[in-house]
Amino acid sequence: MTTATPLGGTTFFSLNVTTREDDFLYKSSGAIVAAVVVVVIIIFTVVLILLKVYNRKMRARRELEPKGPKPVSPYAQGPNSSSSQQPATVTFSPVDVHVETR
Repeated sequence: MTTATPLGGTTFFSLNVTTREDDFLYKSSGAIVAAVVVVVIIIFTVVLILLKVYNRKMRARRELEPKGPKPVSPYAQGPNSSSSQQPATVTFSPVDVHVETR
């Protein structure tokens, strides 16, 4: 921005440099924000692709494994049971159900 200042019959033109620097900073800050957004999108895409490749590899490995009987962990049976015991069977016996009549 140019301003004219009359001083004793002569006119001096002073250039306002701070306005140009501020405009440059505002414009460059928008470019910086855009660059950061682009970098974040690129990182997100790379992570997504890596996860998909890992998932495919693990699925193929699981599908190629031989499927045998799964061993029962000792924690699933309980702390006091041994591996030679049969799992407990639950039998249900009919119980007389009394229905209240109105």
